[in-house]
Amino acid sequence: MNQKLFYSLILVALGALFFIPFLGGVRLFDWDEINFAEAAREMIVLSDYLHVHIDFKPFYEKPPLFFWLQSAMMNLFGINEFAARLPNAICGIISLVYLYNLGEKLHGHRFGLLWAVAYLGSVTPHLYFRSGIIDPFFNLFIFIGLVNLILASWKRERLGGAMTAPKREWTYLLIGGFVLGLAILTKGPVAYLIICLVLLVYWMLGRFRWFITPAQFLTFSLAASLMSLAWYGLDVYLHGPALMREFLAYNIRLFSTPDAGHVGFPGFHVIMLLVGCFPASIFAIRALGSLFIERNYQREFKRWMLILFWVVLVLFSLVQSKIVHYSSLCYFPLTYLAALTLVQLEERKIQFNNWMRAGLILIGGIYVVALIGMPILAHHMDIVRQYADQDAFSQGNLDASINWPWWTLIPGIWLLIVLTLAFRWYNQRETAQASITLLGGMAVFITLTLWFFIGRIEGISQAAAMAFFERAQEQDVYVKTYGYHSYGPYFYTMKQPSANPNYYNDEWLLRGRIDKDVLFIRHASEEPTLLDSLPDVRKTGAKNGFVFYRRRVR
Repeated sequence: MNQKLFYSLILVALGALFFIPFLGGVRLFDWDEINFAEAAREMIVLSDYLHVHIDFKPFYEKPPLFFWLQSAMMNLFGINEFAARLPNAICGIISLVYLYNLGEKLHGHRFGLLWAVAYLGSVTPHLYFRSGIIDPFFNLFIFIGLVNLILASWKRERLGGAMTAPKREWTYLLIGGFVLGLAILTKGPVAYLIICLVLLVYWMLGRFRWFITPAQFLTFSLAASLMSLAWYGLDVYLHGPALMREFLAYNIRLFSTPDAGHVGFPGFHVIMLLVGCFPASIFAIRALGSLFIERNYQREFKRWMLILFWVVLVLFSLVQSKIVHYSSLCYFPLTYLAALTLVQLEERKIQFNNWMRAGLILIGGIYVVALIGMPILAHHMDIVRQYADQDAFSQGNLDASINWPWWTLIPGIWLLIVLTLAFRWYNQRETAQASITLLGGMAVFITLTLWFFIGRIEGISQAAAMAFFERAQEQDVYVKTYGYHSYGPYFYTMKQPSANPNYYNDEWLLRGRIDKDVLFIRHASEEPTLLDSLPDVRKTGAKNGFVFYRRRVR
């Protein structure tokens, strides 16, 4: 067995070990996880895999590819959290193997291994492969599309030597275009926009030198279009332009206005990448400066990665909606830059300096304090209540009866040990041992944190509501949120298509001649709401910041 195959299989095993177990151990989180799982569930219920629906109405915000993957898993493993998250666990395994093999071609075996492990051992890149959101596949498809376009340009310019030898430049272009088309089919044409912006910046920085010909760019674009038009074009042909019109309007609105209240300051994504991609982010900062890189094509690839990083960061810093996963495509170039630094530390071309030490202490310290402090504060809820939001809903969340035993301190203590050992070996210039300890230890830390914390966080934030929806599965009732939006009433009630179109009329549900009972849920508030004033709507209970009502058929 050759080295590449051996380490690829090792990474498959590591990915399976870290990403797959306990995927179904906690409920899906509102909004995105439940939203996407519900779209996949409704494909199965309706036996309609061409269209995306939410609450059995057309849903124009996302194309269907990721929902096809989720519905395939649901058909195999049932409609549950495990099946909803499994596609991203598989994506994580594919990503680790791809990064290792690409890194091995670019810089050698050690670099490829460090790149893959840097991705595995950084917080948000790791977490996304254990989630049910769209972005992991979306980002991987964009990245593979861009890499193939880069290889095509190298083939044309005879750069890269044996690395690009197996294929012709047109083959790279077609593969890259087809994979980019999969990205468009996953989340929309913003994938093509990002690639075009990266190419434009590279072209401008290269003083308008044609690194690929216009004909080659057109071929790449046509290949991307063919994949996406397999769905977009078919739907337009069968049902007219409604889907395309609504989808484009949604994307324009997303870029120009804060979506669903997700507004933030311009530096939001900088902070999220610095803290979320710890520890890779600390090492990546050093690679933003000059490094000794021997080969021309290696310097060129670093240039491409820097452009990709800054294009994505600037683009989504300008977008009005500030959501963590919008900048998640930065994870690929960021971990690449981190691996460059780590390799040069091992080769003693650069030193483990005070800036790296300070960054690891500062950000790592935040995680240690948070993970050790949270279980301790949980036993002093009076202090937490003083500093939490004082509204009835937030205070009600804190009423959740959550057990915090002593062993919930383990993740924070583990990370403290990992950081201490890593510092010791970095200071002794045992950099290879230090890096693997840090990154491998972080992967274990993330897993421990999920095991010990995520269920408790879910218990505080949404468990009371989701349990309310689950109880409704056994009843022939309508279920509605009042005053806030949630996808829980669809997925966790296992809702079926309504035979009565009045179901979509809130006024009818509140005051009309209903044909079956209606269950309402709202956030707790200090002031009475309309639900409290209607004579035939009865409050049935309250728990952890949620208030429940029932309107019975007369």
